[in-house]
Amino acid sequence: MRKAWKRVKFVFTFRRSVPFLKDFFLSKEVAGFSKVLSIGLIIGYLWLPFDLIPDFLAVFGLIDDIAIFALVLQQIVKMAPDSIKEKHKME
Repeated sequence: MRKAWKRVKFVFTFRRSVPFLKDFFLSKEVAGFSKVLSIGLIIGYLWLPFDLIPDFLAVFGLIDDIAIFALVLQQIVKMAPDSIKEKHKME
């Protein structure tokens, strides 16, 4: 339950993630493989039409999209070097 709450909180603080993502992709500390993998996860999320809950179910259809989006962002944070995490106060 705690992990699910952290993901929801992470999505609602997305505005704070934009400068983090910019620094992540422009940093020389981040390996090229990590950048390519991150871009692949983002493109895969946007490209694949697979949904656990169909989007025509209004609010419920967005829940799985938000969960996957939060998961991808959390993986990017895990791959980031500590200096960038500390600068943006990311966990």
